[in-house]
Amino acid sequence: MYNYIKGKLDEATPAYAVVDCGGIGFLLEITVNTYSQIKDLGEVKLLVHEVVREDAHLLFGFYTESEREMFRLLIGVNGIGSATARIMLSSLTVEELTRAIVDQDVKRVQKVKGIGAKTAQRILLELRDKVDPFATQSLTGDNLVAASGNKNREEALSALVMLGFPKAASEKVVAKVVESNPGATVEEIIKLTLAHGI
Repeated sequence: MYNYIKGKLDEATPAYAVVDCGGIGFLLEITVNTYSQIKDLGEVKLLVHEVVREDAHLLFGFYTESEREMFRLLIGVNGIGSATARIMLSSLTVEELTRAIVDQDVKRVQKVKGIGAKTAQRILLELRDKVDPFATQSLTGDNLVAASGNKNREEALSALVMLGFPKAASEKVVAKVVESNPGATVEEIIKLTLAHGI
C-alpha cells in the first residue's frame, strides 16, 4: 500500500491531481481543500489512501495527515463510500467537520450534498468518540501538538493491531489514553493502552 507520493505536480484540478514521480504520472483523486493548498506548488507530497475495487484501483491524495485521517474515519462509517467522504471533505474543512461531530451538529453535516438526516446522524454517532481526542486539540489552535498527537495515535494503534489486538477495542482505549495524555509518545501510548487492558 502507498503511504505518499512525492514529485512534480503535472496537473491539478479541484477533483484530481497528477503527480510525476520518476517518469510515472500518478493520478490521485483529491478534495477541494487539498487542491487549494497545492494548486500553486511545483513539487508536492501527497499522502495516499488506496481503494481497490473489482473494476478499479483508486488513489486518493491528501495534503495533510488530519484530512487523510478524517477520510479514513468517514469511510469506516456504514454506508459512506470514498466518493461521499471526498465530497464531505470538499464541502467542509477537517476542523469544521470535526467541530460538527464534537457538537453533534446534524444540520451542519446535512448541508453536504447527498447527506440526508439519517446518514448525518449515523456519522455523528459513530465518529463522536473517534474524533474527540484529536479534535479538541486541533480546535484549541495548537496544530503542532494535534498533528503530533494524531501521528502518534495512529502509529500506536497500528502497532497494537500488528501485535494481534483487535482494532475496534484498541481504538477505544487508545482514544482515551490520547485524550488524557495529549503529548504522549508512541511508546507511552502503547504502554498506557496495554496497562488499561484491551
